[in-house]
Amino acid sequence: MVRELSIFLDLPDPVVAELRAQLPRAASQTVAAIIAEVPGYTSALDGPMGVRIEDAVRMALRGLLSLAAKPGSTSPLRPALDAAYALGRGEARDGRSMDALLAAYRIGARVSWRELAAVAVTARLPATTTAQFAELVFAYIDELSAASVSGHADELATSGRVQQRHLDRLARALLAGDPADALQAAAGRAAWQPPDTLTALLLPDGQVHGLRSLLDPRTLVLSEDLPGIDTSDDTVALLVADLDGPGREWLKRELTDRDALLGPTRPWTRVHVSYARTLRARRLHLATSAPRVLDTEEHLVELVVGCDDEALADLRAQVLAPLSELSSTTAEKLAETLGAWLLHQGRRADVAAALFVHPQTVRYRMSQLRELYGEQLHDPATVLALCIALGTPVRPNTRAAT
Repeated sequence: MVRELSIFLDLPDPVVAELRAQLPRAASQTVAAIIAEVPGYTSALDGPMGVRIEDAVRMALRGLLSLAAKPGSTSPLRPALDAAYALGRGEARDGRSMDALLAAYRIGARVSWRELAAVAVTARLPATTTAQFAELVFAYIDELSAASVSGHADELATSGRVQQRHLDRLARALLAGDPADALQAAAGRAAWQPPDTLTALLLPDGQVHGLRSLLDPRTLVLSEDLPGIDTSDDTVALLVADLDGPGREWLKRELTDRDALLGPTRPWTRVHVSYARTLRARRLHLATSAPRVLDTEEHLVELVVGCDDEALADLRAQVLAPLSELSSTTAEKLAETLGAWLLHQGRRADVAAALFVHPQTVRYRMSQLRELYGEQLHDPATVLALCIALGTPVRPNTRAAT
C-alpha cells in the first residue's frame, strides 16, 4: 500500500528543471559513494549488481523529483517503492542481509541531498522551502528503506517455505526407499548436501523442542504424513546425519527422559531400513519393558523373532501342538517350564529359581513334557523351533532338554 507523504513543496519550474538536469550527476555521485563506503558493494560495478544499484538510484531520484514537482501526489511514489521492494528481494536471493542495503540508503540520502541542496542554494529558495525539501528527501528514503525491508523479509519467507517443501518431499522419498538417483535429484532440488549416513529417530512432537539445535544441521525432520504411522499420531521422525559410534551414545544420553526410538545407522540412501526397524520396534511395544530411550540395536533378537506376527503365531501353535489337549492352565505352566529349561540349558536348579518353584516341580513337569514330545526334544530342529516360539534366545551350545 502506498502511503502519502505529508510534506508539500511547490518548487518553481526553473528549479525543477535544474534539478532534473543535475539528476545524472547526483545519481553517479550517489552510486560512487555507496560503492566506496559500503564494503558489501565494493566490487558491485563489476557485475549485474552495479546495474541494479544504478537503476535503483536513478529511479529513486526521479521519483523524488516528481514528488517535489507535484505537491500532494503519491503516484510518483509507487514505481520507486516497487523497485525498492524488488531490490530487497534481490538482496535476499543473493544471500545478503539488509545491513548493506540500509547503509546504502543512508549514504544515498546524504549524497543526494548534498547534490540537490546545491541547486536549491543557487536558486535562492527560501529557508523554509529548503528545509521542507530536506525533510521530503529523508522521509522518502525512509519509505524506500521500509519497502526494501519488506521485500527482503518476504523473499526469505517465500524461499524458506519453498526449500522446506523440498526438504519434506526429500524426507518422504527417503522413508519410502526411492531409488538412489531419484534421491540425489531430490537432494539437489532441496539444496541439501547429503551426509554419509542417516539414522532414524522417532519422538513425540512435544519432545522434539531443543533437540534440533544439538544435531547436525543436515538432519531432516518430518512431522506429517509419516509412512506407517496414523495421521492422528503426534510422532515426529528425525533423520539424524552422520551419527557415528560415540555420537550415538551421546545422543542417547541427550534423549534421557524422552520417549525415543532409535534405529540403526545406514548409508543415507538406505535410511528407510532404519526407519522400518523403528516402526517394527514400535509395533512390538518393546519400549514397555525397556528404558524410555530404546535403541533397536540392543533388541535385535526380539525384532528378528517378532518380524512376522502371523508366522510366529503359526510356529507357536505348531511346536506347542502336543500340549493342545491339556487345560489352558497346565499347558501354560508346561510351556513356561520348557522355555526356562531351554534358556538355562537343562540346569534344574536355575530353572527352578527362574520359575520360583521347587526343583522337584521342575523334574515332574519335564517328565510330563518328555511323555508329550518324546524323541522330538532330542531333535535340533525342534529345539530351535521351540526356542524361537517361546521367545528364548538361541545359544551356540544349546542342547536338547534331557
